[in-house]
Amino acid sequence: MNPRRKQRLAVVATIGLLVASAIGLMLYALNDSIDLFYTPSEIIEGKNGQKPQVGQRLRIGGMVVPGSVSRDPESLAVSFDLVDTGPTVTVTFTGILPDLFREGQGIVATGVLTEKRQINAQEVLAKHDEEYMPPELAEKMKGIKHVKPTENLGYNSATNEASSSAGKNGGLY
Repeated sequence: MNPRRKQRLAVVATIGLLVASAIGLMLYALNDSIDLFYTPSEIIEGKNGQKPQVGQRLRIGGMVVPGSVSRDPESLAVSFDLVDTGPTVTVTFTGILPDLFREGQGIVATGVLTEKRQINAQEVLAKHDEEYMPPELAEKMKGIKHVKPTENLGYNSATNEASSSAGKNGGLY
């Protein structure tokens, strides 16, 4: 091989090594900001044979268990349970919850696993449309009844007044 080809080969190999190193460093740096999505059952039983570790940042999606929301009267701290088709997981959040947040509603929370069944959320997102659900969450939650907001409020749009049969007449939807 002549010297000119050796030099080109060395330059190409060096550039390839630098590009591979840059990609590796970017992936390593992004590792901390990657949030894996879990359902309550996957947090307890594991996902693909692996359980999330305490201290791991993650996203969890599920339905808010009716009767589980407890608010601290002195602060903005809120605690509630999430469920899919199996065990429940408790989520704590300090801040203002979305307007659409209510019991029986689907939510997605981003936070840190602080105990085996406890998540400290930094962000809570309420499902904005009763029909849409992320595909992975919809697959995990087959068989859980979604409670329409009108069923919680006892509002009947047919008569524009509160009634005991609000959910049966269709409510606002």
